[in-house]
Amino acid sequence: MKSIAYFISDAHLGIDIPDCGERGGILQDFLREIALRAEYLFIVGDLFDFWIEYRHAIRPDYFPTLYALRALAETGTKIHYCLGNHDFAIGSFIEENIGVKVHPDGFRGEIQGKKLVVTHGDELRGSQFLSRILHNHFLQNVYKILHPNIGVPLGEFISGLSRAHLKIHASDEILEDYRQAAKAILSTGYDIFVTGHTHVPEVIQYDEGIYANTGNWISRYSYLELSNGEINLRQYTPKEGISHEDTKTRRK
Repeated sequence: MKSIAYFISDAHLGIDIPDCGERGGILQDFLREIALRAEYLFIVGDLFDFWIEYRHAIRPDYFPTLYALRALAETGTKIHYCLGNHDFAIGSFIEENIGVKVHPDGFRGEIQGKKLVVTHGDELRGSQFLSRILHNHFLQNVYKILHPNIGVPLGEFISGLSRAHLKIHASDEILEDYRQAAKAILSTGYDIFVTGHTHVPEVIQYDEGIYANTGNWISRYSYLELSNGEINLRQYTPKEGISHEDTKTRRK
């Protein structure tokens, strides 16, 4: 019976990360394994490291993951994609051809009796000016004039300028900023705030509600599982599959 909501983020597929080259295949195994239980799957941003939506071209190295997502959607799982700062340019292709609902500004809604906010999180601590430039549809359309054989490598290069953060934990200062931002959002009447971006998985119970960070799918393969109104942090272990061991929830 499909009754569980899963949350994943930050796989950054499409770039070469040393010792993490199998993360795409591991993710596809995970998507197949949750098919019987997943009522919802939330992609909390940066599944792909660089996505530019050409009208007649999709990167072939994305095909296996796109196929796995479509297969999951066809089983009845409702898939929501909250865009991140590396896959902000996703357009209609994902919705029209894969069956995934795209949320450019995050998701707000109620699941299992809990009021949720789900967002990638780059907007909580980052340059709003840069964000406006990257999300400008006119500039994106200008970029698409480039042939994919030029546009994709150029995009990978630009993305790679910030690639050093991919396997490095966010600083304690940044993590604390996210926790305080979560408390402020929770205080407006939400029960659970889910985000990614920091690549550091954690679940913290505050008086205001629960702050949950998915971590990353680069090396940790961490994810969140919401079942019977309770959210837990899990880790997917290749060859062993779904973990039922909780990472301890901290209370503050």
